[in-house]
Amino acid sequence: MDLSTRINTPRTITALLSLAFAVQAAATPAVATPVTPGCSTAEYHQLDFWIGDWDTFETDTPNGPSEARAHVDPIAQGCAIHELYQQSDGLIGDSILSYDPVRRQWQQTWVSNFGSIMVIVGHFNGDALVLEGDSHLRNGNTVRQRITWQAHAQGVRESAVLSRDGGKTWSPAFDVLFRKHQE
Repeated sequence: MDLSTRINTPRTITALLSLAFAVQAAATPAVATPVTPGCSTAEYHQLDFWIGDWDTFETDTPNGPSEARAHVDPIAQGCAIHELYQQSDGLIGDSILSYDPVRRQWQQTWVSNFGSIMVIVGHFNGDALVLEGDSHLRNGNTVRQRITWQAHAQGVRESAVLSRDGGKTWSPAFDVLFRKHQE
């Protein structure tokens, strides 16, 4: 088969047309179109106090060494919040927090490089966000967690309790302060 025959096959013609459109699209400057955010109500922004670049400290040693670094950013045009959490022991966690207007509640999905996943849901109770749900650990165990975020002095306090018996009894899991990262 010669070159002209190969160029005239339907598959080749489709590929060349796709390439031509892609090149034209890349060469055409993007025109900014105004977007009306679908998440402009106050509920979507209740957790905005947590947005920032943070160092975290145990509440019992607030002037001790930082335990982790966290970057918390709005995503999806303000419809959700992304947290990238990097702990000094190598733990890395990524989470998405979002307000669900249908269920009228907040949700967090957390995944870590240690093989755990957690999905928790809940509401604001006054000025604190309280979410609860199951955390599935890589060893196959499931624990129930209740996590609270609250603006605190010059930062944010995040504390958690956990239950290994389905919520009958609870014990402290962690209690940390997020303070703005200092260069």
